[in-house]
Amino acid sequence: MTRTGRRLLIASGLVVALVAGGVAAYFSTDSRAKESRKGAGKGPPAVPVSVATVVQQTVPIRLQAIGNVEAFQTVALKARVDGQIVAVNFKEGQPVKKAEILFRIDPRPYEAALRQAEANALRDRAARDQARSQEKRYQELLQKNFISKEAYAQIRTNAETAEASAKASQAALENARLNLEYCTIRSPLDGYVGKVLLQAGNMVRANDANPLVVINQVRPIYVNFAVPEQNLPEVRKRQAESPLPVSVVPTDPALPRTTGQLIFIDNAVDASTGTIRLRAQFDNEDAVLWPGQFVNVSVQLYEQADAILVPSGALQTGPEGQYVYVIGEDSLAEVRKVTVSRADGEQAIVTSGLKRGERVVTRGQLRLGPKTRVQIAKPAAEPS
Repeated sequence: MTRTGRRLLIASGLVVALVAGGVAAYFSTDSRAKESRKGAGKGPPAVPVSVATVVQQTVPIRLQAIGNVEAFQTVALKARVDGQIVAVNFKEGQPVKKAEILFRIDPRPYEAALRQAEANALRDRAARDQARSQEKRYQELLQKNFISKEAYAQIRTNAETAEASAKASQAALENARLNLEYCTIRSPLDGYVGKVLLQAGNMVRANDANPLVVINQVRPIYVNFAVPEQNLPEVRKRQAESPLPVSVVPTDPALPRTTGQLIFIDNAVDASTGTIRLRAQFDNEDAVLWPGQFVNVSVQLYEQADAILVPSGALQTGPEGQYVYVIGEDSLAEVRKVTVSRADGEQAIVTSGLKRGERVVTRGQLRLGPKTRVQIAKPAAEPS
């Protein structure tokens, strides 16, 4: 084959290869285009979310704080006489009633002192009566000029001395009776006793530094707490209108709130913390509150009518502030900027951006964006 023939044969082969490649590329491109159009018609899958309906209702406006429970009264019992403790008539931690006998101190030395004081009082009363009678007779003799004035003055002085001695003996008798009474130590109030610091058999001294036991009255009871000084004008204004209700929020949501009243506003703001100290009083009939306990306190200032409420879990925070995802009738998510005035437990009060009846996303926000299609998850069925 000549050189020219070989060139024609190579050229023909190249043309056939190019034509075959073009046909293959055409069919491949056409197939991908069809698949692309098919996928475009189907779209991305819907994002499952949980939603809640925006409600409008009257809600109480509250201040939240951490409070400390304080006993209504605390008494540290101490002995008022020296002696040996012969009886302890209670168990540690139990409730006691007012005037209930708690301790007994050996009364025998004080009984003997009382008998001696009674005898001294009888003796001095008799001497006083004798001196009075003598002074009366000498006064009659003086009127008849049978005795001198100096003699009568001496008799009168003796009578006055006897009178003073009788009064001193009577005072000693009353003191002896008190000392004997102090041998029986009673509860001065209704409350709960603490740990006994001196058991039976120990010697005790009057007004010793350490008490015998401490009693706390818990019905009623106080709760002390503090709020920012910015809230002071509102608190004083509402308190002047009527006593403000204060409630202790239990850690278990299933338990009821314990309700009391605000009774005290401190006369100065704490400059170191910028807070004002408040005190509430609770009846505490069921003894739920206990001295020294830390509790969550809520002060209700007033009630706000027609407030827009959303679950706090629906709120998201972005560069421009807080927002929520609103789900329309077309099941598409819409980003809505909102203004929140305050949170009340698990609910937030919104002042702008939402209206009653709209649906907001409470779970599943991480996969959402503007115009994202959603699928609303049904709430789980409650167990029967």
